[in-house]
Amino acid sequence: MATITLILMQKLRHEQIARPSPSEVQKLPRHPITVVLDNVRSLYNVGAVFRTSDAALVERVILTGITATPSNRGMHKTALGAQDTVPWDYAQDGVTAIRSLIGCGYTVAALELTDTPTATTALPRTAFPLCLIVGNELGGVSEDLLVLAEYALEIPQYGAKQSLNVAVAYGIAIYDIVRIWRSLA
Repeated sequence: MATITLILMQKLRHEQIARPSPSEVQKLPRHPITVVLDNVRSLYNVGAVFRTSDAALVERVILTGITATPSNRGMHKTALGAQDTVPWDYAQDGVTAIRSLIGCGYTVAALELTDTPTATTALPRTAFPLCLIVGNELGGVSEDLLVLAEYALEIPQYGAKQSLNVAVAYGIAIYDIVRIWRSLA
């Protein structure tokens, strides 16, 4: 008769989790991904994107239009300090910001449902450095930004709903994209 040994899992306390300090994070090489938030309305979504961007170590976040910046303390509740560790810029006009990135050699991808989808897991290695556009909660990525994108990234959905919360969709997409980049190293 086989003997079964139980190993009890223990949850780590905050102080047991080995993480770099904010000053150490500033020195780490970042993934070559710039995220553009296109008129994201919710402070909670903006904060969640910052927190996920810190975890994924993206290059920077560009906030456009009505998207709140870290000067709005309301987003800090969700960002939990990530507003201080993620490089960010603000641009009133997203088109100008994205055209500048294209001029610097970035490939543009929009996290959006279109008639020519690319799975978030299927970006080619030539897509880096990448500019990822994440759109407004109601209207998605605006048409004037969508026309600048080479790829429309789509997350498979199997239920009745046709979309996910913008911060949730970003979290899924950015980790797929980071996995692709890290597999190239």
